[in-house]
Amino acid sequence: MPNANRRGRLPADQREARRREVLAAALDELIERGAAGVTMAGVARRADASKETLYSWFGNRDDLLGELIEANADDSVHRVRQALEGAPDDLPAVREALIAYARALLTLLTSPASIELNRAAMTTPNLAGRLLTSGRHRAGPVVEEFLHRLNSAGLLHIDDPARAYRTLYGLVVRDSQIRVLLGEEPPSSAQIDADAEAAVEAFLVLHPGTRLP
Repeated sequence: MPNANRRGRLPADQREARRREVLAAALDELIERGAAGVTMAGVARRADASKETLYSWFGNRDDLLGELIEANADDSVHRVRQALEGAPDDLPAVREALIAYARALLTLLTSPASIELNRAAMTTPNLAGRLLTSGRHRAGPVVEEFLHRLNSAGLLHIDDPARAYRTLYGLVVRDSQIRVLLGEEPPSSAQIDADAEAAVEAFLVLHPGTRLP
């Protein structure tokens, strides 16, 4: 599409797609340069957009970073729902669903995008607040509802789904994200698989099944 058209007013049906393109460019800028290196001018150049468009759509740089945090949270919730969709009817199926969740969570939290968004969130109280309310606090109820269903179906013994979720989250994440934030290399796919399986096995010891496989 020619530059003039990309910089002009877009039809309503193209606006949202273009907005997603700009957010993708902003995320690339963040991963490449870090939060301190992100500017509205730099994002505009990478997205082939005008600064006026960015300020009109996002307000300012921190609001743009906040939009990236929200988009990452949307992706997180989507991945959690995908991992936990369906209705397991035996313990092996429960185990596989929980491992899929754990694997998705570890992959997301140690990804370059998530790491840089967390670093960005540390720079202002506003971004930190958006990270807290849009991340784990949104995905948590999805997992809690899944655990409640497992208890209701008699598959696992879970008196308090909220507490069980916090336990599961802690077993899965441990210090993995912190280590990457501090400069370690992200875990490999094989390591993520092993950590996910170990976390779920530990969780199932704490919350044993009430139906034998």
